[in-house]
Amino acid sequence: MTIRREMKNERKETKPVLHLVGENGNAFMLLGLARRCAKENGMDWDKIQSEATSGDYDHLLQVLCTYFDVE
Repeated sequence: MTIRREMKNERKETKPVLHLVGENGNAFMLLGLARRCAKENGMDWDKIQSEATSGDYDHLLQVLCTYFDVE
């Protein structure tokens, strides 16, 4: 009896790197850096900005971590 195992073809999604370490933690500064990174990588900035600014500062950080590889 042969057991067949199927491996899921998991494609690891790569996110653009957003360098925030050592930067000013002001929300406007973070949005500016994220905007530049998004534009350079052909991302839908309007969607990201709308989502990022729909809550408090912690929500902003969570959204940036969703779309970018934050360092």
